[in-house]
Amino acid sequence: LEKEKDHVEGFAPEVAWVTKSGESDLEVPLAIRPTSETVMYPVFAKWIRSHRDLPLKLNQWCNVVRWEFKHPTPFIRTREFLWQEGHTAHANKKSADDEVITILKLYARIYEELLACPVIQGVKSEKEKFAGGLYTTTVEAFIPTTGKGV
Repeated sequence: LEKEKDHVEGFAPEVAWVTKSGESDLEVPLAIRPTSETVMYPVFAKWIRSHRDLPLKLNQWCNVVRWEFKHPTPFIRTREFLWQEGHTAHANKKSADDEVITILKLYARIYEELLACPVIQGVKSEKEKFAGGLYTTTVEAFIPTTGKGV
């Protein structure tokens, strides 16, 4: 977490800390990683040696824990959730932007055509975007019983 402190600064209030093991207090509290972007990119530097190695496209599934709200929504958004993220490297911004739009549209199709769940595609606000990103896209569904989007 120390290595990633600049990146996870925005997540600091949401970090879950393990302070006990059974009945024993831990000497040093353990942080449960709230995000994983910074793990990927040092490896990219080893894998990408020239333009011939581009584009590089990785897909990652991992569990994430965030203490980001008082009342989680069971089965929809709890404090621990399965997180899917794509990490790519491209020769230019246009290629990267095109990939983002392609994947965003694929997600929307899955929700709408396979799950019959209407969604809104969009771009997160500056406050909501991931640290270090130029922008963060989203596919969100409305939950009528709560009045919230997810």
